[in-house]
Amino acid sequence: MAILASRLIPLVAVAAIIGLSAEARDDGRYANSPLKGWFESLHSKGGGPCCADADGTALADVDWETRDGHYRVRLLGNWIDVPDDTVITEPNRAGRTMVWPYYVNGRPMIRCFMPGSMT
Repeated sequence: MAILASRLIPLVAVAAIIGLSAEARDDGRYANSPLKGWFESLHSKGGGPCCADADGTALADVDWETRDGHYRVRLLGNWIDVPDDTVITEPNRAGRTMVWPYYVNGRPMIRCFMPGSMT
């Protein structure tokens, strides 16, 4: 019984942390943004929803680039190739480059990417 409890404690702790981070994203900061509806309507070419402005991460120009006709972003200090089917191709009404990452085993993956003006 003690072995089972010792295995469940880390799982419960991870679930609590994940739950807290999910709650933190929807804190109402962007509720009155004129772009809220537009952000929520964004979908990647693959059809997946990007979620909202609050879920995305704005990138500085030095943290994204094109290489061989494809985008790359720097997340957690590493360059990640952006899958072509995650690129949002409609005009960027926000102006800034944004990426919607998610993490698998601590490794960043891209849900959606929206290039900016790279000024």
